[in-house]
Formats: sequence, structure tokens, C-alpha cells
Amino acid sequence: MREFVLVLTAIALVAATAAGYGVTRGLSADDKHDDKQAARGKYLVQLAGCTDCHTPGYFFGRPDMARYLGGSDIGTEVPGLGVFVGRNLTPDKDTGLGNWTKDEIATAIQTGVRPDGRILAPIMPWRAYAALTKSDVAAIVEFLTSVPPVSNKVPGPFGPDENPKIFRKTILHPNDSIQHN
Repeated sequence: MREFVLVLTAIALVAATAAGYGVTRGLSADDKHDDKQAARGKYLVQLAGCTDCHTPGYFFGRPDMARYLGGSDIGTEVPGLGVFVGRNLTPDKDTGLGNWTKDEIATAIQTGVRPDGRILAPIMPWRAYAALTKSDVAAIVEFLTSVPPVSNKVPGPFGPDENPKIFRKTILHPNDSIQHN
């Protein structure tokens, strides 16, 4: 009898977790994702290093997986251009890609152009991603639209004359870099 109760409890916990996961992801009956395509997209996102610049804590050696792809907490300073912080790539409607269409996400990945016409920061390697196949881009977009939304407004971008109070890494010309012995 005790084993039967434990099995029922385990089933109830799995069902409750699954139901809660659907609620936290904001899923409705109309929100269906191609799991196989999303799995390929996750593989490509990890291989491309998207998590490096778009997951908080990554550059401090402790990626915050509860805010996976929710936007960085460190900026990249490009002298003469400004400081750019990896944006929130989750489908959060207020702070992420939640209001972008799949085509708009694909266009930004491959052309560097956002829906509002702004060009992505030069640190974003969209020129390399321009060579991705349509199938690979579709898989990445499927994955990005399937991850749980994270509410995280990322600061910036900041112009070259601004001095934001955030951690940053700076790209330096080899002649300007500090030599360590």
C-alpha cells in the first residue's frame, strides 16, 4: 500500500510540475512548438555561444540558468562606439523578443537589423550567422521562442561619451592593450 501511495504521489508531482511549467511559460492551446526543431535550435545556440553574451553571470563564471538567455549583466565596450550589453533573447513581451515575429528574429540573426530598423551592436556576430541555412535559422528561432520568458530589462546601449555604472569588458587595439609580464 505504501508503494502505491508513493507512486501516486510521484505521478501527482510530475503532473503538477508539468502543469506549472506550462503556466510559467505562458502556454496556451495555440502555443505549439516543434520539439525536435527546438532541440536542434538549442544545440545551435549553445554551439554559437549565444549563452555567453546573453545569460547573466556567464562572464563571472556562474551562469544564472534561472535567467537563461535573459540578458547579460556585463557590457562590451567598443572604443569610439559605446558599451553594448547582450539583450534578453527570451520571449518576454516587455523586456525580450516576445513582440517580435519569427521572421523578425530570423532577420536580426542573419542581417543584423532589428524590427525598428536599428542595426545590432558590432559585437553581435550576425555577419557569421548570415551564412546559416534557412533550416538552422528556423531551428534557432523555434528554440528562442520556446524558452521560458525572463523579465529582465537590460541597460543600454550606451554611446561613446556615456560612462555607465556596469561591469564591462573592453575591446582594445593591440597597440593600446596592457602587456602583462
